[in-house]
Amino acid sequence: MAKTLRVLAWIMGVACVAIGFFHLLAGNAAIPGIADPGPTIDSFGRFMGAIFAGYGAAWIWAARQAPVPARAVRWLAAVFLLGGLSRVLSIAADGWPHGFQVVLMVIELVLSPVYFLLADADERAARAGAPTGVAQRA
Repeated sequence: MAKTLRVLAWIMGVACVAIGFFHLLAGNAAIPGIADPGPTIDSFGRFMGAIFAGYGAAWIWAARQAPVPARAVRWLAAVFLLGGLSRVLSIAADGWPHGFQVVLMVIELVLSPVYFLLADADERAARAGAPTGVAQRA
């Protein structure tokens, strides 16, 4: 369980940093299903790309800790879940988005509880004396 948490945290971090930089660099072209959104949405999308890259960096930071801090995982998972729930709210308010956005919503709603379930796995392993996968830091 501890190794699963660490691997998933790394994957989440790297994916979010990559996605964030893609949005930062590509602007409106990074948003599927959007037609001529203009400079306001481009500015917003690039800003959110930078924020998302920072979110990914926080996951990488957590994955590098020994043990992976459960509190950080819970906070990061809560933000991820809030993003998924925000997409549900958007559907209720404005209807169904591009299919790719629906896939992302499903990932957010399914993966968040997995992170909550695994959040303290590395801390429990460390208390039990099992290796946490990273050398202890001073």
